[in-house]
Amino acid sequence: MKNIFKKYSLVFTLGALALLINSCETDFDNPNAATAEQTFSSREGILAATVGMQQLYSTTGLRWIIETPAITTREGGITTTFLNMIELEDGGSGLPNFNSNVQGLWTTMLRVMKIAEDIESNVDNVELAAGTRSGLIAYSKLFKAMAIGSLAQNYEQVITQTSNNNDATFTPRLQAFQVAIDLLNEGKSALSANPVSSEFENAVTLGNIDVLNTINAMLARYNLFAGNYDQAISDANNVDSNSTSVFTYDNINLNPIYNRVFLNGISNFKPRDNFGLPAEFVFDPADGRLSFYLASLDENNQNGLPIEDLLGFFVESTGSIPLYIPDEMNLIIAEANLRKSSPDIAAATQAINEVRTDNDDPLGVNANIGAYSGAATVEALLDEVYQNRRAELFLTGLSLEDSRRFNRPEPSGAAMIYTEERNRNFYPYPDLERNSNPNTPDDPQL
Repeated sequence: MKNIFKKYSLVFTLGALALLINSCETDFDNPNAATAEQTFSSREGILAATVGMQQLYSTTGLRWIIETPAITTREGGITTTFLNMIELEDGGSGLPNFNSNVQGLWTTMLRVMKIAEDIESNVDNVELAAGTRSGLIAYSKLFKAMAIGSLAQNYEQVITQTSNNNDATFTPRLQAFQVAIDLLNEGKSALSANPVSSEFENAVTLGNIDVLNTINAMLARYNLFAGNYDQAISDANNVDSNSTSVFTYDNINLNPIYNRVFLNGISNFKPRDNFGLPAEFVFDPADGRLSFYLASLDENNQNGLPIEDLLGFFVESTGSIPLYIPDEMNLIIAEANLRKSSPDIAAATQAINEVRTDNDDPLGVNANIGAYSGAATVEALLDEVYQNRRAELFLTGLSLEDSRRFNRPEPSGAAMIYTEERNRNFYPYPDLERNSNPNTPDDPQL
């Protein structure tokens, strides 16, 4: 990403940025902005828009995706007096629709979706090599699917197709996961017909993102969330455990979580002790994920929540952030085997042990502890999966979806009860959407 940003900076500034609109934003005329037709009329323009989509998701997008549910589910404790963060940590039924995290997550994902839609709808207007065309199609579908998936983890109903007329329709979240799955399968089919070209890799992914493995990983994730357990297992097994896909950063495009925790010595939040889990979840002190993600601080934040210093993928301004953690696939296999109509205890236990005993993870996330020795029951093993997901997938934006799916205690609805494991089930719909789109549903009670 580092070199491509410089090469295409002017093209993207004049072109793709003009396209970063969503169903709820007012459209102002800019006489200096390139039109969509101009942006997508050349190979350089459409590749620049694709890089811009990736940049938007990996910087602004990941900030909201990771930070917002982290505060709601106690992965992190605030260390700031900014009102948006105070509102998130207080939570409850009073969380306002104008909270900047609630709005930022929603609007940024719609912007990503809009660019992805424009790439796909214009790809045939440009003369491209077959592998470049398939790469653009697969990449646009991947990012649209990830944007839909991120929304569906946090809102009860979501938009799956943007509209310039402020009348986008809403889809229940479980159906939205299926839309994301369909997009990913369409992208996979495009790659099957024509693998990505070196031109696409040199212009867009730069060897940092394995598109096919990432599609398979997202298929496994969203099929699990949608309750398609056998398919989730199949997709997870299709992911090469030695392959990685990461977003890279530079001195202009900083790691967004570093930016929130460390930049200029101003911290907005810090990680909670025990990955934010209650004391009933006990970690082996030798668990390598503790020392990978956390550094002992022995302090509380202003609301009395014990906090630690953050390590892992977030301690350097240009440190890479993975699109997925390889052992997420083993945890998907374990959970899906437990949730099937005929649970497979042996297969689930084996997958859990792959995570617990891992000592050669390509990203360095190694528990490196002994095999599971607890009760061989579905209930006990699901608790083990949940505990390992919170440690292995710390600050990956999955914690709110996980907390609900594993039936962790419901929030009371009252604000400022910091002992609750999560203080919301879903977020309210942003005022920006409600005030312009008559199809916006009623807010969830919690």
